[in-house]
Amino acid sequence: MSSLHLLPLLFLILLFPILTTPSPDRDRPTYPQFLGRFSHRKPNSNSNSYSYETRHYTQQLDHFSFIGDTLAGDSHFQQRYLLGSSDQWARPGGPIFFYCGNEGDIAWFAENTGFVWEIAPRFNALVVFAEHRYYGESMPYGSKEAAYSGAKSLAYLTSAQALADYATLIVDLKRNMSSEDSPVVLFGGSYAGMLAAWMRLKYPHIVIGALASSAPILQFDDIVPADAFYNIVSNDFKRESESCFNSIKKSWDVLEAEGKDQNGLLKLTKTFQICHTLSNTGDLLDWIDSAYSYLGMVDYPYPSDFLMPLPANPIKEVCRHVDDDSDGKTLAERIYAGVNVYYNYTGNYTCFDLDDDPHGMNGWQWQACTEMIMPLASNPETSMFPPYDFSFADREYECRMTYNVSIRPHWITTEFGGHNISTVLKKFGSNIIFSNGLLDPWSGGGVLQNISESIIALVAPLGAHHIDLRPSTDQDPDWLVNFREAEINIIEGWLSDYYHAIGASSSVLADRLEHAGVSSR
Repeated sequence: MSSLHLLPLLFLILLFPILTTPSPDRDRPTYPQFLGRFSHRKPNSNSNSYSYETRHYTQQLDHFSFIGDTLAGDSHFQQRYLLGSSDQWARPGGPIFFYCGNEGDIAWFAENTGFVWEIAPRFNALVVFAEHRYYGESMPYGSKEAAYSGAKSLAYLTSAQALADYATLIVDLKRNMSSEDSPVVLFGGSYAGMLAAWMRLKYPHIVIGALASSAPILQFDDIVPADAFYNIVSNDFKRESESCFNSIKKSWDVLEAEGKDQNGLLKLTKTFQICHTLSNTGDLLDWIDSAYSYLGMVDYPYPSDFLMPLPANPIKEVCRHVDDDSDGKTLAERIYAGVNVYYNYTGNYTCFDLDDDPHGMNGWQWQACTEMIMPLASNPETSMFPPYDFSFADREYECRMTYNVSIRPHWITTEFGGHNISTVLKKFGSNIIFSNGLLDPWSGGGVLQNISESIIALVAPLGAHHIDLRPSTDQDPDWLVNFREAEINIIEGWLSDYYHAIGASSSVLADRLEHAGVSSR
């Protein structure tokens, strides 16, 4: 029997998993992650024919102390990075396009970030994709088992340590290539977009600018409404069909009640084609919840296979099934037909297993228990999801039970800022593009207005999760083509300003601008 194995944790759409045994009554939802808990695509290096070499860098485990960690007798680990072909790189001093790795296998993100690869030849830029520590193959202590053995070994999994990794890797690369004058532009989508923006603020002497796509840097403390995420997902469905929205809103109670009937869990197991008999409705409802949230993120206007193989405008297709009550279909059957668009559009799977992590992202559980405390709530007046109020106390309890650690809900805003962001960044920041699509539920925590002449917000009303970074297609709408061109023009301006600022002679400057694909300003 073929089965679809699914991520056991929810960062990519339920930002924090249920850490304790789910209640049959499901008194609270899981929290969205950035990519997708229930996705099945395996990292497939070079599937888009991007030319790169896989390398490893001996990285410091702890950048912020001077005593080596003795837990495993090793204070370093091997960080993987992908180095693009240097055939077209204009050395010395040509630009470097550096992607800040996300919470997963870097080959998967390289495969799905075609924008960087596609524009690099235009600038004769060297491309680097760096893997985030504790994800993919970049495991401290020699193995994932050792790295994830407990709170002590996971203590070095922080955003600040990851940024320091990227900074030291960039400095070392430039030194080894005798190209200390090369300007570095950062790229990142979702969590990686947050890292790119934060790195530009923390290391402005190392990087000249950052494109932060779908980066919810304001989804902390009480900076934005906690119910924004689920409201946006709900509106994505309502814009396609109000009856679809209403049916989904009604379905949670209906499915909960069915699960309590005699043999109800067995019936639901069969209706939704779950491989193993459900022990409670909570697991099923989380699985359905995840599908809707991910669909809000990847509601692209063309077929895609980022998280799952999906048709163009997948929410429209889901609602077509949910609204189809012909032949006496029950609500449960219609809901299944809808979520099956997300989980099994190809029809390759005969059942679903709710426990797998194909992209190596389950380190997010630790991050969501320490510093990445992003409050999410569901408002019954505006959301199609069950009502839920975020509780710091509940999160603290869950994290104590799982890791015996206390959450630090205000650390990110202390470390990187967020409150009064316009005032602060207008004075102390520069050269950041915050790009967002308003269909993306994470846009509720994004920067949606220009802050200064060089901190720009590009907003696409019909855009989904970091759609601008995805590979271009023949089906890209005109607005997306123009959106990307605006980003390219801004980056070109950064590079031109940099080459003028370093004081190169007129002849050298002209040569560098020409080789970097940049016009003189």
